[in-house]
Amino acid sequence: MTGTGDHEDAATYGATAQAAIRRPGRWWGRKGTAAKVESYTRISFHLFPVAQLVTALLSLTPVPARSALPVAGALLVHVVLGLRLTGQALDWVAGRRARPRRLLFAYMACGFAGAAIAALVLVKLPDDPPATYYTACVGTYVLFLAFSCGLGVLALRTHRQSLVAVAVATFGGWLLGSALLPAPAAAALALSTLLSAGGLTLASRFSIWLLQAVYELDEARHTRARLAVAEERLRFGRDLHDVLGRNLSVIALKSELAVRLARRERPEAVEQMAEVQRIAQESQREVREVVRGYREADLYTELLGARGVLSAAGITCTVTGTPTGLPRPVQAALAWVVREAVTNVLRHGNAAHCRIALTVVPADPRAEGRPAVAELTVENDGVPSASDGSSGGHGLAGLRERLAAEQGTLEAGPAGKSAFRLVARVPVPADEVAEAGVPGETVERARQELE
Repeated sequence: MTGTGDHEDAATYGATAQAAIRRPGRWWGRKGTAAKVESYTRISFHLFPVAQLVTALLSLTPVPARSALPVAGALLVHVVLGLRLTGQALDWVAGRRARPRRLLFAYMACGFAGAAIAALVLVKLPDDPPATYYTACVGTYVLFLAFSCGLGVLALRTHRQSLVAVAVATFGGWLLGSALLPAPAAAALALSTLLSAGGLTLASRFSIWLLQAVYELDEARHTRARLAVAEERLRFGRDLHDVLGRNLSVIALKSELAVRLARRERPEAVEQMAEVQRIAQESQREVREVVRGYREADLYTELLGARGVLSAAGITCTVTGTPTGLPRPVQAALAWVVREAVTNVLRHGNAAHCRIALTVVPADPRAEGRPAVAELTVENDGVPSASDGSSGGHGLAGLRERLAAEQGTLEAGPAGKSAFRLVARVPVPADEVAEAGVPGETVERARQELE
């Protein structure tokens, strides 16, 4: 038994791995908007040290290995520190760790040390260095200082600190160049450092600002969703209070009266306790009706709630059609479809748009026994790999059972690239009218807001 289970697990794991290889976009598609922006920012900033390494090595290509090795060694250390600083600084921006002060100082110090090594090895120490040495010195010198500033600002709090970092890199580079290089060369290197460090700093600060804005928007979206849930709970509690408040007060008064009558051995105590029992049973019935009303919500309320929840989640939702005139059983069945469909939209994929359409296909007078059909369509995008939905999970299976009780059908499956469509059809008998009567206050308000 164990061997068979191991083989089955291995086969399942292999199938999953092959599916992931065939669909590499699933890892990206499962991420939310904030996670995608963070991943893109991380990848971009981690490419900065790699670009520095490649550019500097290309600058050192004409230089002999004996002169290039010290500079390449300092460059490699600087790149490794830059990669570590990038990851830790972005974690600090996301609020996951403390600010990496020591690593920041080490990275900046390594940048100045690398620039000094480049100037010493390539220009200062050699006697009459060739022009290729000057070119390699300019490239590596500016790269050390510019990237030290451009990536170092990731761990700084304010824009003023970033401007100070640019000024320090420029002035420090000029001082270092003045001590090791001719004055015109030092001035040119300082100007190049100012432009390069300023550009990288501007790009870094803008990217951090954008990432923080996305974090705040994502937090606001989750807060809106939590507030919507809290408001629904308050409404439910208010309804229960309205139902039970008066009855419990009457029960308390009549129980107290029954106790007093019983102490006096009055026969009216039995009548009072019977009245208490009746009120308690009535309260139990009313509570069940309240709960049943929430479990079998009107289709108006479900459509309005679906639009509100999806909008709170940052998903553009359009609702067309109204369930006016549909019988209660048909509305209840389609309301369950709306609930399950919205849950799937929120839980699976990364939808940006969702369309909910309710139509009534009239009966065909030429075909006897073919009644009108209420058709509900829910379609959303952002599905990285839409399954055919023929079997579905427990939710879709439960919906099919509910619709089957009303002779309805359910279809679910892909609708083009990265889209999923769910269609529920429930027949509406011709002899049935909307027996719902006058809708309640909550349903009527939902109908008016939906229309």
